[in-house]
Amino acid sequence: MSATNTTTSLQESETVGKSPWININSQATSLRQPSPAPGQQHRPGPPRHKSSIRTEDSFTQPRDIEKHSKLPYFIRMHGSITPRMIIPLLVVGAWATLITCISKFVHPLVVSDLLLTVLGFVVGLGISFRTSSAYERYVEGRKYWAQLSQTSRDLARHVWIHVDERHETDPQLGKADLLGKATALNLIVAFAVALKHRLRFEPYAQYDGLGQLVSHLQTFAGDAYDPDTTVLKPKTSWKRGGEYLGMTFAESNPRKAIKRSKKNLGNLPLEILTYMSAYMESTTKTGQLPNGVQQAMVMANLASLNEVLAGTERVLNTPLPIAYSIAISQITWVYVIMLPFQLWDALGWITIPGTIVGAYIILGIAAIGREIENPFGRDENDLPLDKFCQTLEDEINIIAARRPPKFEDFVANQENTVMFQSSYTDLVSRSTDDIRAGLKARTNIKAGVVHGGVQVKNEKAEV
Repeated sequence: MSATNTTTSLQESETVGKSPWININSQATSLRQPSPAPGQQHRPGPPRHKSSIRTEDSFTQPRDIEKHSKLPYFIRMHGSITPRMIIPLLVVGAWATLITCISKFVHPLVVSDLLLTVLGFVVGLGISFRTSSAYERYVEGRKYWAQLSQTSRDLARHVWIHVDERHETDPQLGKADLLGKATALNLIVAFAVALKHRLRFEPYAQYDGLGQLVSHLQTFAGDAYDPDTTVLKPKTSWKRGGEYLGMTFAESNPRKAIKRSKKNLGNLPLEILTYMSAYMESTTKTGQLPNGVQQAMVMANLASLNEVLAGTERVLNTPLPIAYSIAISQITWVYVIMLPFQLWDALGWITIPGTIVGAYIILGIAAIGREIENPFGRDENDLPLDKFCQTLEDEINIIAARRPPKFEDFVANQENTVMFQSSYTDLVSRSTDDIRAGLKARTNIKAGVVHGGVQVKNEKAEV
């Protein structure tokens, strides 16, 4: 979304003061209804706390893969684990300073290298297991979202091309079929957006960018809306700073909105799939989708979307067992705490920076594993789900931007250069044997394609 559109949207929200949607970084497009139709009543919903394009968003939101940074990796802050390491490194630095001063001025505190060798081996195994497990979850989440994109494109293409519009039978009926197809495409987009919110523990249907797509549906998420439990309070500067620095006591419970709900929230993506199935059932009964093969492919697409829903929920709700997380954290900190005792005898005062560097490496890798364990959140290294949803919506809008193409419209065309420099209208007057000879000739020439035709070396084929 451009800065101009964002500012305009916010100004309108502030002017009206009663936006029907919970605004969470979404935008309306041509297929959406940005405002209720006359006489239509939407479920009420409060605006999210006042927001804008803020500087801190550049450091706390998922990285935009379309942006290019010329900064070397070692000095980049967006996506770096360094801010979350500030407080742990201060603690480690203070501890190393204390042990170094005691060893210098009171009594040398030295341990055998054998202890840290054994601990280092265990820590290496633990951190390797933690990081590989977290990255596997990250990659699995990305694969499921790629499957969602592919399936949504296939389903949108099947609906737009293969579902007939009965304009010749009755113009009003054809118009209703067209609007039905547009509604089905909206439901495909709504499924992706609803899944994004569900994976972020945002259980309602009134979020900006989602409410416009599902306000006409009867859903548990829509009926469960309660302004008293849904209003999002703005975070204080202390809380935002604590989250940025990785302080666990500053982190809110991500399931707070779910726990505060007094009604059954249902499963909005699953309910949207139910409405999509109902639409496909209708097209089958009315004869708009008579081909059995196409019917099977559409149902397979719906099953694939349900598989994505189940798979992403599994990734989200099956983290690394807590026993592993606690044990790895404890062993890692024991290793870091023992570092000054080993380094003092060999490094002296350099023990302090040496311990800090060692702690940054060990604790930093462990912290990366914790951050990418849930790939669906809003951290810098999480998947950019907002961008994925917007890209999918743009692609579906492109599919619906033109009327379904007919084969004869683009084949029997003067500009259709079938082979060499001959168009369809030139070749249609030739015999079938001549056309087949020309097709065969294409395999026997070595040519470099140039604008407007073919440049042939050593020999020239003619049709």
